[in-house]
Amino acid sequence: MITVSEKAKKRITGLMSEGNYGSQHFLRVGVEGGGCSGLSYKLDFDNTTRPDDKVFEDKGVKIVCDKKSFLYLVGTELDFSDGLNGKGFQFINPNATRTCSCGESFAV
Repeated sequence: MITVSEKAKKRITGLMSEGNYGSQHFLRVGVEGGGCSGLSYKLDFDNTTRPDDKVFEDKGVKIVCDKKSFLYLVGTELDFSDGLNGKGFQFINPNATRTCSCGESFAV
């Protein structure tokens, strides 16, 4: 399962509201090759599921992830930081063996 923190939930619902996304939209999370550690995280809003998608709901936020990305993200919590040392979404991924200093890429 992929979960969201309360801060991430608040930011996601705010972004969905600002972007005029409807109730049929959800948060799509994924992984792609690239970044300084080898793999990068992806976040986007979507309204179409695919046959191999994994679908979760946490704290009222619907999260969809493709099957391949899920292998890297199982057990991950999506958090949001609005502090002075960095602002944005953060993946707290127990599967990552190393991450880059910016936190946007990882390796397993």
